[in-house]
Amino acid sequence: MNKDVYEAELLRLQAELVEMQEWVRSTGQRVVVIFEGRDAAGKGGAIKRVTEYLNPRIARIAALPAPTERQKTQWYFQRYIEHLPAAGEIVLFDRSWYNRAGVERVMGFCTPQEYRRFLRQCPIFERMLVEDGIILIKYWFSVSGDEQYKRFESRMSDPMRHWKLSPMDLESITRWEDYSRARDAMLVHTDIPESPWNFVEAEDKRRARINMIADLLDRVPWSRVERPEITLPERPSTNGYRRPDRSLQHEVFDHSAAVEAEALGKGKAEKTGKSGKGGKGKKKS
Repeated sequence: MNKDVYEAELLRLQAELVEMQEWVRSTGQRVVVIFEGRDAAGKGGAIKRVTEYLNPRIARIAALPAPTERQKTQWYFQRYIEHLPAAGEIVLFDRSWYNRAGVERVMGFCTPQEYRRFLRQCPIFERMLVEDGIILIKYWFSVSGDEQYKRFESRMSDPMRHWKLSPMDLESITRWEDYSRARDAMLVHTDIPESPWNFVEAEDKRRARINMIADLLDRVPWSRVERPEITLPERPSTNGYRRPDRSLQHEVFDHSAAVEAEALGKGKAEKTGKSGKGGKGKKKS
């Protein structure tokens, strides 16, 4: 997708997300959005764009680590329940209880009995959430094996994103078909009318983000909320307050000035070097 077109439409959609957030807050709605899919399919990037301009006190991300020994003895859904939204909140699950139907199933982190119990209980659990008034929306990000491999290679060569490449990600390459079978079985049991799966074709990250956000805005029955006019008060005149001497404060080092000075020095050196070469060239000619 063309970058300029993408950025313009993304900003428009993000403005609508802010409006939707205000509707959620003012009406006391509870919204849960689940992001699942292949490793490196773009879930994190989509979540980042959704929350970029939202109030973190209203819209928060739930990205749970591996369960503790104590949590392993609890009812499987128990540790997810505490992250569900209260009135006026939006929770985006960066992976969710569907770990059991995916990585836990494929990697053998759960027993066959635990897996089958999950497939039976998950639709019941989600129907309970919806019946209680929670707006539950589920997205599956789909990406091809070739594109996934390219993204893994990109992460390996980028020190800023190297942390996003885990041993489990590498396993997903050699177990591609196992994950495909696990996904298909999951869909058979959990694609229910109350909370259907919505597929996001994520081969093009820009298109995936635009399509997913537009779909989210369509699925949440929000409307614009009239906000009261805000008028800035005039600043009152001073009543004798004096700021303490700055020498008494521990200010951070002015790193920005050092960077600017270094950049200015490099710029002058390059300019001098170019003009020097040019001068020599003129003399020779």
